[in-house]
Amino acid sequence: MKNYLILLPPLLLTIAGLGAETFLPTVMDTREGIARAVIHYSHIIVSIGVAWLLIAFIQSVKLSFLKRFDITKADNLKSRKVYTQVNLLEKVLIFLIILITVGIVLLSFESIRNVGIGMLASAGVAGIIIGLSAQKVVGTLLAGVQIAITQPFRIDDAVVVEGEWGWIEEINLTYVVVRIWDKRRLVLPSTYFLEKPFQNWTRNSADIVGSVFIHTDYRVPFDALRAELGRILRSTPLWDGQAEVLQVTDARPNTLEIRILVSAKNSPSAWDLRVLVREKMIEYLQKNYPESLPRTRVMLEEPSSRDPSREGSR
Repeated sequence: MKNYLILLPPLLLTIAGLGAETFLPTVMDTREGIARAVIHYSHIIVSIGVAWLLIAFIQSVKLSFLKRFDITKADNLKSRKVYTQVNLLEKVLIFLIILITVGIVLLSFESIRNVGIGMLASAGVAGIIIGLSAQKVVGTLLAGVQIAITQPFRIDDAVVVEGEWGWIEEINLTYVVVRIWDKRRLVLPSTYFLEKPFQNWTRNSADIVGSVFIHTDYRVPFDALRAELGRILRSTPLWDGQAEVLQVTDARPNTLEIRILVSAKNSPSAWDLRVLVREKMIEYLQKNYPESLPRTRVMLEEPSSRDPSREGSR
């Protein structure tokens, strides 16, 4: 019920405008300048009131509809999809309502209407100029509509854009706001996401697999590391129980590269889990297998008892 209280102000404004436009001709001579002006502005008030009423109605319906979808829960893929579609649809409808209302208000002025008729002769050239100058604006608006339909990303999706990792915070018709992990905001035009590649970590589901790389000496015991990894994962709620992998992915002259794959329910948990696993595994090596930490080997050979170069110098 509280959502529909926002309809009251525009409804009162519309009723007041309709009342003035309806009852004023019965008490005043409409041929008088003041009466005509009052009726004219009453018509404008009605137009604005109706537009305001439609916008308020759309917003109240949106709020009532979105109450059924909780975007704060862990498995919120469907909720985020609905939020994205509804918010963008609301913006498109409000844009169209405002555009039509402005046109109706402007056409209600006789002087503007006459000027418009006089300029029809040169409308072709003007239209070309305006079309060229507005090409980017129209393209950006259409990109926003295309994002609403195809949904390459949704509200609260985890993305990597321009080398920055963050979450989709706002999706508007002309621009998208990405909340970076360090609380900065990256604002990009809608066309960016249709023209350039980006990573979406939560496109189909919120769960994600994270990787941890550790470099060790050749003498590291792999079975002991795998057992310790299992113990670490089972001791933390960050792990979702899906992925637990430890592999040697590279053998370099001085070190081995060990890759650990772990899974979590969402990207923030995956980040925290990767940090935890990295710290605990290094701590385990330091305490139990310090000889397995990376090291540089140098071989020193003793000089021969008979050095030909020395004998020659004698």
